[in-house]
Amino acid sequence: MKKFFVFAASVLMLAGCGATGLEGGSSSSEGKTDDKKPAELTVGVSVSTLNNPFFVSLRDGVQKLADENKTTIKVVDAQDDTAKQSNDIDDLIQQKVDVILVNPVDSSAIVPAVESANSANIPVIAIDRSSDGGKLLTTVASNNEEGGKMAAQFIIEKLGENAKVAELEGVPGASATRERGKGFDDYAKGKLNVADKQSANFDRAKGLTVMENILQAHSDLQGVFAQNDEMALGASEAASSKGKDFIIVGFDGTEDGLKAIKDGKMSATIAQKPEEMGKLALQAAYDHFAGKKVDEKIDSPLDLVTK
Repeated sequence: MKKFFVFAASVLMLAGCGATGLEGGSSSSEGKTDDKKPAELTVGVSVSTLNNPFFVSLRDGVQKLADENKTTIKVVDAQDDTAKQSNDIDDLIQQKVDVILVNPVDSSAIVPAVESANSANIPVIAIDRSSDGGKLLTTVASNNEEGGKMAAQFIIEKLGENAKVAELEGVPGASATRERGKGFDDYAKGKLNVADKQSANFDRAKGLTVMENILQAHSDLQGVFAQNDEMALGASEAASSKGKDFIIVGFDGTEDGLKAIKDGKMSATIAQKPEEMGKLALQAAYDHFAGKKVDEKIDSPLDLVTK
C-alpha cells in the first residue's frame, strides 16, 4: 500500500473576523448560566445532511463524546432543506434542549432559527458553517479561505501558471462555499485561467453531471477544484467516462476521498477533521455549562493530503 504524506497547514484565524459570519457572536462570559454537568444536559444536533459521509463523521464525533459523558443527544437531519432545518430547530426548542449544535444548510436562511433559540435562552454552537446573524456561543470550523488558497497553490505547483481549470462550487449561500471559493479565487487570480465555475451543491451525483457539462464546453481542461470530496468524486467519474486525465483537488478528507487519492482517481484533498469538529463543539457546550469562557471561534486543523 502506498503511503500518504500529509503536509500540515497553519489555520490560525482571528476571532470574529469578517469571513466567519459571526456578527453578533457572543461568548459564555456574557450572561450567567446555571452550572450543569455533562450527564445532565440534553443537546440538540441539527446536521445539514446525513447523506454526506463528512457530516456523518461530524455527528459521530458528537455522539462519541456524548456517550463517554452520558449526555443525551437528539440528532435531526435537515436533508439539505433550509425549511426542514428551521422546523427541526423549532422542534428542538419546544423540547427544551439545553443547547443546540447546528451545521447550517444555508448561513443566511438559518438566522431566524438561531434568533428563535436566542429568544428561548438556548445557546447555539455552529459547526463547519457559520450563521450570518443571531448570537452564537461559538463557531467550530476550519479556515475555509486558507483551504481554498491551499488548493490553488497545489494546482499551480503541479500545472504551472495560466493552466486552464474549473471550479465546482458547493451549496449557494453556505459560508463554506463562499469562503472556500474566495480563498481559491483570490489566490488563483492572475495565476490560473478559471474557465468555468458552477454549483454542484456539495453532491456527488450533481458533481458528475456538472463536470460532464463543463467538459463538453472545455475539452482541454487541465484541472478542477471541487469544494468538497463528494463533488470531486463526481468529477473523477466524469473524467473517467470521457477518457480524460487531469488534476482533481477536493476538500474534506473523507474516507472515499482518501481512497480515491490512493487509487489515483483524485490528486489531492484539503482534509478537515469532522469527527474532531463534533467533539470540539460538544466540549464547548460542556465548558459553557461549567462556567468557563468559550472563544467565539474555535479552529479545527487542515491538512493537504496527496498520494
